[in-house]
Amino acid sequence: MSSRPAYHSQWTNQAAHGTAAPMPDEMDIFAPDASNERDLRRAFARFGTGVTVVTAQTQNGPVAMTANSFTSISLDPPLILWSPAKASKRHAAFVNATRFCVHVLAADQLPMALHFAKHGDQFDAYDWSVSAQDLPVLPHCLAVFHCETDAVYSAGDHSLVLGLVTGVNLSHSTRTGLIFADGTYGKAAPFDVP
Repeated sequence: MSSRPAYHSQWTNQAAHGTAAPMPDEMDIFAPDASNERDLRRAFARFGTGVTVVTAQTQNGPVAMTANSFTSISLDPPLILWSPAKASKRHAAFVNATRFCVHVLAADQLPMALHFAKHGDQFDAYDWSVSAQDLPVLPHCLAVFHCETDAVYSAGDHSLVLGLVTGVNLSHSTRTGLIFADGTYGKAAPFDVP
């Protein structure tokens, strides 16, 4: 019996008549389990995202975390969601925070993303400010969402933090956004679409 997928013979017939689309890439097909966790991580990484830094205030001072698990949820009411890993040393600070800020980074802010991925309590490298709600605000971001924590849900090895947006800082800058895909950073580049 052939090990080729069922679509292969149909594609071969169409190719002979000049009607076939390009042959699909070879793919691994699997049900996620402990033996293929690395493959699952690689599959998740194929979805490119923007990059953010989330900040909050704690009793010990400001805390930050680089995150690409950010998404807008609703315009009315204005809601966003992000998901810190439970294994992070900063997890408790964020799931217990009543307020937080999400900073959308530009491509030229890669050093900021790398810094806060490792050093969540070291703000000295940046000229940050404090909002009226006592939240740490980082400079020169494409957008900043000031949020009240609406709900926190446990979801496997992460938590889902739902935020009600109470204020927005929107830059007039035309700088390109920072992107994370396939385990590496890049920048968004528009296509010329007619």
